[in-house]
Formats: sequence, structure tokens, C-alpha cells
Amino acid sequence: MYKLTVPEGYKSLLTPRQTQLAIKKVKDFFERDLAIQLNLTRVSAPLFVASDSGINDTLNGVERPVRFDVRDIDGDVEIVQSLAKWKRMALSQYDFEEGEGLYTDMSAIRRDEDTDNIHSVFVDQWDWEKHIAREDRTEETLRNTVKRIYRALRHTERYIADDYAFVEKNFLPKDITFVTTQELEDMYPELTPKERENRIAREKKAVFIEKIGGALKSGGIHDGRAPDYDDWELNGDIVVYYPVLDIAFELSSMGIRVDEKSLVRQLEIRGCSERLELPFHKALINGELPYSIGGGIGQSRICMYFLRKAHIGEVQASIWPDGMIRECEKYGIELL
Repeated sequence: MYKLTVPEGYKSLLTPRQTQLAIKKVKDFFERDLAIQLNLTRVSAPLFVASDSGINDTLNGVERPVRFDVRDIDGDVEIVQSLAKWKRMALSQYDFEEGEGLYTDMSAIRRDEDTDNIHSVFVDQWDWEKHIAREDRTEETLRNTVKRIYRALRHTERYIADDYAFVEKNFLPKDITFVTTQELEDMYPELTPKERENRIAREKKAVFIEKIGGALKSGGIHDGRAPDYDDWELNGDIVVYYPVLDIAFELSSMGIRVDEKSLVRQLEIRGCSERLELPFHKALINGELPYSIGGGIGQSRICMYFLRKAHIGEVQASIWPDGMIRECEKYGIELL
């Protein structure tokens, strides 16, 4: 079932054609600044990978990848759900040194997504990965990297605000706030994880929510994370307050990647230790892959945020339920 929220009195501030021009401005500027902030080089990336490679992102473990066969290829292939594991292998393949990294344009299909104002079956993001030393697998490294990405977001805000008066130049606060999922639960024990995010986002305007995936004191989890790419003790989401929809709006998921010990531990917790027999996991256990930090930054989400759109379909071409299309037409939400 889809869910659609229509902000009272909403009207797009740009025509569809103006929106297309603005999308390119946002993407081009942010991409350049991100590469500078993190010392990244752009590379090409696959749209699909072999199903038995262990490379595809399993997300929460229940989402079905789009799988198909290819003539003259043994075994099925899958459209990527993200490139979390592939990027780490690419760091090794392309001989990136410590302190260097890569980024790429990632396009994915998530067929089981519940569509709404901010979720689509089509996902486009900048996937990035950076080689780090083993001793740099620390909270300090994580937080310093978050600050650099946030700096690129603020630079983009000021750049777009020069061309579009409806964008406030300093709506994003100067500094991003750091909070762990356990701290959020302690602060708001009566709220759901999503309600906690909304509360802290309204208060702080920009937060990095740390340590996602592991169990909280209550026995639950804040949100799901695959067990074989992020270290659940060294990861998190960049979340900002989005005034158009009055919600916490996730722009990026990222983290320091698992090492040999955390990979085994997290696979055991999730009951999928059999993955240790897959090629990617074997390479990691055998020390053949670099230690790294990486993440994904939503391209459509950033465009939606800076262009103050009510629906992600206003900044990307995707497919939507017929009922949602009719409602959007009724309320003046112009889907691309």
C-alpha cells in the first residue's frame, strides 16, 4: 500500500522544465564538492552482479532483488540494491592508497519498497568508499567524515540559494549534532524509532544518528542494517529536518566497514554465518580487502530537499501506483 502526504497549500515553486535544470545544478555542485571534501575519484560501477557472488547488498535481509538470467552466462544475475560490498573490492582492484577513495553513480531497483513521498522503487545515489588504516576504525574518523559531508551539504545550500530565493541560505545549522540510537531511546522511551528521529530532527535540524543495527537496551533495534558491510558500532545516518513535510529526512547512510571480527559477530547475531563461504566474505576474512569507510548519499533526496519538493517523483522518473498518480495530479504535485 502506498502512502501520500499532501502539505496544506503546496505548490511547486518550479515548473517541470525549471526543475530539470535545477536538478543538474544541485547534482553537479554537490558531486564536485563531495569529491573534494573526501578526496574521491569517480569510477564506473555495475548495474547488476552475479547472484552467487555475495556482492549484492541484502539490506534488511527480506527485500527481494530483481533477478534474471543472461544468455551465455552460467547462473543468474541481480540488479544491485546498493554497492556497499562492490566498492570495497574496487578499492583493492584499483589500488587506492590509504586516504584515497572512490565514488560512483549507483542506480538500483528495490521492488519491495513501500512507496510514499520519499520512497521509490528506483534508488539513485552517490555511493562512495575510502581506504583507511586499521587504526583509523574509530568514532573520531567516522565523525570527522560526517562533518566533511555536512560541509558539502551546506556549501550546496548556499550555492542553490543564490539562484533560488525560496531556499534559505542558512537553514541548515552551522554544526551537525551527534546522537546514538541508545541515547535517543533513553531520551524518548515512549516513542517509536521513527518518532524519535522526527523529534530530534525538529529540535536540532541536522543530526547524525550513530550505531544502527545492533540491539538496544529495550531488546529492539532502531533500524535494520545488513550484517556484512557496516560495523554496527561505527555507522549511522545523516538526517535533516524537512519543513515541507515536517519530518526527519535521511540524506545519507554510512559507516566504517566490518573487519574480520565484527563480520563474524554480526553474521552470527543475524543467523546467517553461512555467508562466510561466499567469495566476498572469504576475501575479507583472508585479509584481501582494505579497511574502509563508505556510504550512500541519495541524489533524488538531496534534490528534493534543496528544491523544496513534496514528492520524490518530482525530481526523478520512476513508476507509481495509479491511485498515487491520480492524487498527485489532483493536488498539483507534478511527477516527472
